[in-house]
Amino acid sequence: MAASDQIRLLFIEDVPQVAQYVRGLLASQTQIKLIDVISDGGKAVLQVPEIRPDVIIIDALLQGRVKADQVVSRLREIGGTIPVIMLTVPQQPVEPDPEHGIHGVLSMPFSGYDIITRVNQVVKDQEAGAGSARSHAVAVFAPKGGVGRTTIAFNLSVAAARQGHRTVLVDGSIQFADLRALLRVPADAPSILDLPTDRVVESDLAEVLWRDPSGIDILLAPPRIEMAEMVTTRDVEKVLSLLRRLYDAVIIDMSVALDELNLVLLDRVETILEIVTYDSTTIHNTIALADTFRAIGYPASKVQYLVNRADANGGIAPADLEKALGRVPEHVVRSEGAVVVAANNQGVPFVLSDPGAGVSGDIDRVAASLLGVGRAVAVGAR
Repeated sequence: MAASDQIRLLFIEDVPQVAQYVRGLLASQTQIKLIDVISDGGKAVLQVPEIRPDVIIIDALLQGRVKADQVVSRLREIGGTIPVIMLTVPQQPVEPDPEHGIHGVLSMPFSGYDIITRVNQVVKDQEAGAGSARSHAVAVFAPKGGVGRTTIAFNLSVAAARQGHRTVLVDGSIQFADLRALLRVPADAPSILDLPTDRVVESDLAEVLWRDPSGIDILLAPPRIEMAEMVTTRDVEKVLSLLRRLYDAVIIDMSVALDELNLVLLDRVETILEIVTYDSTTIHNTIALADTFRAIGYPASKVQYLVNRADANGGIAPADLEKALGRVPEHVVRSEGAVVVAANNQGVPFVLSDPGAGVSGDIDRVAASLLGVGRAVAVGAR
């Protein structure tokens, strides 16, 4: 989970007064999102795989047929790795025991500071233990249109899947839905607008994601321009947070604008893959964008440059481009227009239609560099 994401908390509690107290403590802060309070331990276990919280707090004095210790045991039996905090009272102390599913203890009475600190600590410990298993989000961005951004995002996603990463591609071009155009998706195919506005769970996504013939899942933008205004930043934050819990790699095909929605996406990714070409206007805009990113506070390491059509420099020397960027670009992708255009005209990824092409090899190397070398699998395998 990215540090910028809200922590999704599930509270298993059958005392209404305690549940209301915790709701009040968390209402005025933004770090932790209380996604639900469930009073029945048995029902909670069944719902955990659907709502996928980051942390679960369980009242050690839980009544009903399924007690707190049984909830913990059942969560471990279904292969859960979600950290559990046990809520207790001084008269009935509980010791943390990560090996048996108890990752932290919170004793009553407690303050808002206490619960936030404890939740943050168990999440930090969990992420430290998870290591490289964390999801990685990449925003494919360009300061100017026509540089091949959508084509690269699509092929990069397919390459990532081929390398063993469970990958989802998000159409961040909310207004013009560039991926719909590239892939010739039917107008009635569902989009982000078809997700519920209150609480999104995995089953909702399964009904909305477009399963491309290449084997990757795609979250599409709305089919009509005027529908873009119906997509809110809250929707985007919520969906991105859930996607990161389900996929190893989340790749976002961004639009050119630096509007509020795009800034939300850029804030929440680890890497901004910025597309550059040997074009004076693109280079000018890239320099201006670098100044903006510095003003926002993005570290230089968050941005990686990809020079597209690197073998078609149009009279601009590579050294001049490096001087303009202030560094050597991390990635280069050759043009091979015949391969790329033919694939685009068919709505297929060139990394599949011509995997032996040089441009396909370039994209494979970009995917491996960004995401690490995964377990090679056939596209479409789950």
